[in-house]
Amino acid sequence: MFYKSQLKYKSKTKKKNYFNRLVEAGNWGDLIFERLTQFFALLVFLLVILIGYEMYSGSRLSIQKFGWQFLVTSTWDPVKEIFGALPAIYGTLVSSFLALMISLPLGLGVAIFLSELSPGWLEKPLSFLTELLAGIPSVVYGLWGIFVLVPWLRISVEPFLNKHFGYLPFFRGAPYGFGMLAAALILAIMILPIISSISRDILRSVPDSQREAAFALGATRWEVIKIVLADSRSGILGATMLALGRAIGETMAVTMVIGNRALISPSLFDPGYTMASIIANEFTEASSDLYLSALIELALVLFVITIIINMAARLMVWRMDRKWETVK
Repeated sequence: MFYKSQLKYKSKTKKKNYFNRLVEAGNWGDLIFERLTQFFALLVFLLVILIGYEMYSGSRLSIQKFGWQFLVTSTWDPVKEIFGALPAIYGTLVSSFLALMISLPLGLGVAIFLSELSPGWLEKPLSFLTELLAGIPSVVYGLWGIFVLVPWLRISVEPFLNKHFGYLPFFRGAPYGFGMLAAALILAIMILPIISSISRDILRSVPDSQREAAFALGATRWEVIKIVLADSRSGILGATMLALGRAIGETMAVTMVIGNRALISPSLFDPGYTMASIIANEFTEASSDLYLSALIELALVLFVITIIINMAARLMVWRMDRKWETVK
């Protein structure tokens, strides 16, 4: 503890001396630039606080009427002005985590191939096509989901899953096509380039000297890849959590294929709802103050969930780095 306090004292003293030298030397340009960038950093922090405060102010009416019951009840009835966010929270988390389970092995496999195995003439066009997926508007994904993905699920995939795995609660029910499975698949496609592109760059950042040393010791290609993955684990985890945040906040594509019904069901064939899709569908139809306040409170819940996931990601990366440094 004494050593840490000494380090903090030395860093503060060093920074103070740095500012004193700038002032004494008359180097006001560097001083102004540093203060300006510091102001921009604080502005981002203040902007997040302001967004949260505005959403809390707009949802105060709903919070006062429903309290914590808003988060644990399943009724969403605008006519009777009874609102419960549980089906939307359930649909958001289930569709996002399903998408992550599908896209993570695919994206990591693409990243490993592009950074470790692909020949030079193939790597560049594949990287371009993978990153191109991230630039496609979500409404285009939604249209593709309606006209291609949903009919394919309804005619081929869901009947097959029901016939062979219908004993599981996840694959029971009528094959609508529109539902949680369609939302998870389209989200998986949308977050795939985020995982693959960031993971590829992280794998490339591992020094070639580590690969050469492993080969010199007689390691196989697969063993070298495992060493590279071990060094890149914290970055890959960060890419995964970034993709999860994108999946949780996605709106249009999910709205167009999920079926939009406030329902909690273990079956992936059944329609569902997400918090973003409820807001997109019903915000223009909010005819009362309580209805509008409930939608804003839903946005506040989505905002808080996103912050919690990002904090958890930072904590996991920190713990993983610390554990890896201990092992080394």
